[in-house]
Amino acid sequence: MTTEPADRPPDRVGLRGTPTGVVVLTVAVAFTGLLAAVLGLVVPSHLPVDQPLPGPARFGIATVAFAVAQLARLRFRTASGMVSITWGEAALVVCLWLVPAGWLPAAALLGAGAAWTVMSVVSDRRPALELAGIAGSLTAATALAAAVATALGPPLLAAPTPELALTLTAAAVTYLLTTAFLGAVTLALRHGIPMGPPLFAALRGKLLMFVGNVAVGLVVVALLELDARWLLLLPPPLWLLQQTYRHRLRADQERRTWRAFAEATAALNQLDERGVATAAVTGALNLFGAELVEVDVARGEGRWRRYRADRGGQVRDREVEPVGCAGVAEHELVRKLVVGPAEVGRLRVRFARSAPPSARERDGVAAFGDALAAALHDAATHRELRLVTARSSYDAVHDQLTGLLNRAALLAKGDEALRQRPHDHPVALLLLDVNQFKEVNDTLGHSAGDQLLRLTSNRLAALTRPGDLLGRLGGDEFALLLTSVPMVEDRAAPLAYALRQAREVAERLAAPTEVAGVRMSVEVAVGVVVADAGAADLTELLRRADIAMYQAKEGGGSVAVYDSSRDAASTDHLALLAEMREALAADDQLVLALQPAVDLATGAPTGVEALIRWRHPRRGWLGPADFIRPVENSEQLGSFTRYVLDKALAVASGWAREGLDVPISVNLSARSLLDPRLPAEIDEALRRHQVPPHRLVLEITETVVMSELEVIDEVLTTLRAMGVQLAVDDFGTGFSSLTFLTRIAVDELKVDRSFVLRMADSPEAAAIVRTTVGLAHELGLRVVAEGVETAEQRTALAELGCTAAQGYHFFKPMPADKIAAVLGSLRDAARGNVYPLRADGAS
Repeated sequence: MTTEPADRPPDRVGLRGTPTGVVVLTVAVAFTGLLAAVLGLVVPSHLPVDQPLPGPARFGIATVAFAVAQLARLRFRTASGMVSITWGEAALVVCLWLVPAGWLPAAALLGAGAAWTVMSVVSDRRPALELAGIAGSLTAATALAAAVATALGPPLLAAPTPELALTLTAAAVTYLLTTAFLGAVTLALRHGIPMGPPLFAALRGKLLMFVGNVAVGLVVVALLELDARWLLLLPPPLWLLQQTYRHRLRADQERRTWRAFAEATAALNQLDERGVATAAVTGALNLFGAELVEVDVARGEGRWRRYRADRGGQVRDREVEPVGCAGVAEHELVRKLVVGPAEVGRLRVRFARSAPPSARERDGVAAFGDALAAALHDAATHRELRLVTARSSYDAVHDQLTGLLNRAALLAKGDEALRQRPHDHPVALLLLDVNQFKEVNDTLGHSAGDQLLRLTSNRLAALTRPGDLLGRLGGDEFALLLTSVPMVEDRAAPLAYALRQAREVAERLAAPTEVAGVRMSVEVAVGVVVADAGAADLTELLRRADIAMYQAKEGGGSVAVYDSSRDAASTDHLALLAEMREALAADDQLVLALQPAVDLATGAPTGVEALIRWRHPRRGWLGPADFIRPVENSEQLGSFTRYVLDKALAVASGWAREGLDVPISVNLSARSLLDPRLPAEIDEALRRHQVPPHRLVLEITETVVMSELEVIDEVLTTLRAMGVQLAVDDFGTGFSSLTFLTRIAVDELKVDRSFVLRMADSPEAAAIVRTTVGLAHELGLRVVAEGVETAEQRTALAELGCTAAQGYHFFKPMPADKIAAVLGSLRDAARGNVYPLRADGAS
């Protein structure tokens, strides 16, 4: 039995890249075998004188027997290299009986050396040093086996007895163990691995053939003793026995291969790239008995990472340049790892030069490569999922624009930080609002506004101390929770510390900077509140700081401290919201005031705007300015919007019975358009009141239309598709471009009253009105001027081409029970060319 190690150059090498230890062992074994052969020939050996076959012939037969035994080899690949199993034991048994024991080492040296030289020249291409080592190991094993046989009882031409069989079997076992041991030691030295695995693999593969070899040898001895002519019957049984060996060896190897394949592919079930690639190179190394395995993993954007393992068992990885499949050696297999159209990597398996891959091993590498491709693809998918999950987790608590904590995370972490401090430990909260931020957005664009917010967050982060919490609440508001406020006996010290921090923040932010090519200074209003950690949660501190911040804005300064006396207004807002909930349920407190718009040429009604008034049971009549803003910032906005729409559509539904085809306009809050359910709710209300969709006009502000939020675009598009009309209220008050008119289809522009009131005295205001009217005409839109109070304004609007107007000059807002009569009179007057210009009927 002979091991055939792979040709991997290790760290320390000797002749032709062979490890120094292997060189030393090979030389020693070869020298030992040569010495045994020489000594065996020198020591006298005598044949019985009555034997017809002379000594030289017997030596020649032994030499040929050893050569033929090696040539009839069977090979199988193990994790450590190729192993050849031969008929060596059979040849040894026969030669021990036929030839003097002292001649056998020389016969083995000549026969085995010649056989392995021929096989190397024909197929293996083995180096001379390795051939010398193989021949030496077989010679040394033969010499040791001969010594054992001689010690147990000279077998030369002995009578076939059980004692002779035991002697020859013992010699064969010695030969087997010696060759297996020397081969295992060679592999261990060459590859730096334990000698146990290759030794047991070789013995396991040889066991059946060893038993057969000994049996064949004993049968040959018996036939020679009986009559040598019986040997002519042996070739067919020997051929069948060889095929049996081959089949059994192949079956055992395939069984082990499939088990190893299942284990190797199961090990690929990892959730990360490194785990998959490491399992792949180590698994393929053992599965294919290769000397080197490389897995190149594609990481996108032209980046590749190579994982490599050799017989040393150590896995190394590094970044590499993209490689192709060209220049593959005969003893290498390269497999592209492809999943669908995507290449996820490459697998390279290098076999020993002396044992290039077979067709079955090519198929095995292909199947393993497909499993590896799927595993790498799954690992990449898991990696993407982990990144998405991590990103989602990050986004859940961070502001996407600035990377700071968002409002929810700041509240949660802030409350946790407050709980971790002693109840009497002072803390401070700074609430910052960027002044004139809307003007930056309107004049320089939203990208400039985003740049300004990022700049502000970076400067704030640089001022934050360990333990403090910084977050963006939304828009241009930032909050900084100071948890390291000094705790001293002087109760004024914490406030003084917080004020110093607030002023430093304001000063640092005010340092000149450049935004969108414009040099500017960022001014902020800072509200400061100081309290004990156990006195309030962060939500309450934010509420107090918000009051202080607005106090700073109103006072014209940059920093203001929370004053509890200013809290009354906020408390009143809370009470007002509670009372609004009661008003929505009562159905008689919130009433509509309807104001018609008229055609300036004919006096016919062009529409009616629905305005809401609150008949409060204790506060009296309240206009929209008294309650709209708190409602818009509360959770009652949805209920309030549905209430107003229901009231307006209930009034408009009665106009059809009186022959009035006049649309009714309802103002919508910006927050209402953020609700994707709004179109469905409006559609249901229109069907319930049997009002055609085109008779409802929803007035939205120019700021809302310029928001460019996807949800708002979807809501407005759905409303337009339903047939509901859209009007832009207060047109011209924003300093934004008009590109929204190409993005959002509207039906009407309403000129803000501020321009109408100043037309006579301000050429600029008159120019804005004229431009708006001209733009509406070009786009085929209606235009309505708001706030017309004098005949001069009406005349000026008519001269500018404005088609419709509303205001006190025509009608004041009126109750719903009177509007039908007014609309009817306007219609009839227009038909009779009588134009009432005032609500009191003056013409």
